[in-house]
Amino acid sequence: MRRGDWLIHDSIEVYDNPWINVVHHQVSTPKGSPGIYGQVSFKNYAIGIIPIDEHGMTWRVGQYRFPLDRYSWEIPEGGGPLQEDPLKSAQRELREEVGLIAAQWSLLMELDLSNSVTNEQSYVYIAEELTSVPTEHEDSENLTIEKLPFSELYQQVLDGTIRDSISVAAILKLAILKPEIL
Repeated sequence: MRRGDWLIHDSIEVYDNPWINVVHHQVSTPKGSPGIYGQVSFKNYAIGIIPIDEHGMTWRVGQYRFPLDRYSWEIPEGGGPLQEDPLKSAQRELREEVGLIAAQWSLLMELDLSNSVTNEQSYVYIAEELTSVPTEHEDSENLTIEKLPFSELYQQVLDGTIRDSISVAAILKLAILKPEIL
């Protein structure tokens, strides 16, 4: 079987859980050499949201990230099943994590994350015209929620406080598209 310039000779599933699937491929490289390729397939979209209120305030979420073994500050993020509209997933994540619903939603960007070994895709939205509701944190979440001016969030990207790739890309893009919120 071909995948672009790659020829796949054999594929073996080596791991599967509710979130990811890992496959080991025996391949011929684009130049014909024998090789291997490991692929991680995600079962959810990565969803990010930048909520912005009428005063230019936004929210960040802090949590311990197990794979990195460190605390991370991010925009509100979560996962959404591949068969679900990413906007519905974003609406659910904003309500669950930050306790907000939004009357106005716009897609800010789509991203391919770590595309050399994964097929993970991300959708990032701007949420406006906000109303507070109770949060609904999952059992696996121990979140710190902070409200701050977008300009401070932007500065945290520049000084390295915020390192999460979805957050960095989204915050920088929004700052370019709407410099008046800085």
